[in-house]
Amino acid sequence: MQQEFTSNEVMVLTGITARQLQWWDEREIVVPERHGHRRIYTWEKLVTVAVICQLRHRGFSLQRVRKVIRFLQQEFGTSLAATVAAVSEYHLLTEGTHLYLRTSAREVVDLLKNARQPMFDICLSDEVRRVKAEIQARKKNAASEQVRPRRAQRA
Repeated sequence: MQQEFTSNEVMVLTGITARQLQWWDEREIVVPERHGHRRIYTWEKLVTVAVICQLRHRGFSLQRVRKVIRFLQQEFGTSLAATVAAVSEYHLLTEGTHLYLRTSAREVVDLLKNARQPMFDICLSDEVRRVKAEIQARKKNAASEQVRPRRAQRA
């Protein structure tokens, strides 16, 4: 699995714009490593960007998202990507105001007993799998494009 990603790759894999990515870097929401003038994102940073994008699509402000990411990292003592990889399914649940972490089906049932509104479910594991699948598809496409010119030269 690829461990470093350029800004362009992060944009393709997550749907974020270049300006959003730059702004998040400037505000220290997701800070990439630097190689000269290039911003390089680790796997953990890529997953964090993907999850933040999902939360933003659900209407959460960046201030609230920053608190959520910080809480998850502090609570589990590891990066968000490592936390998600450690178990089969983690979900963030919200009724639009509060945000909950579901670590098992039993905990979701307990949370829903007191909820009066339906909750949105963002599967962190699905987001990780989606990004991994996109990376694999891009690798296959790149490999097949490299094979075609060689065959054309032989003919």
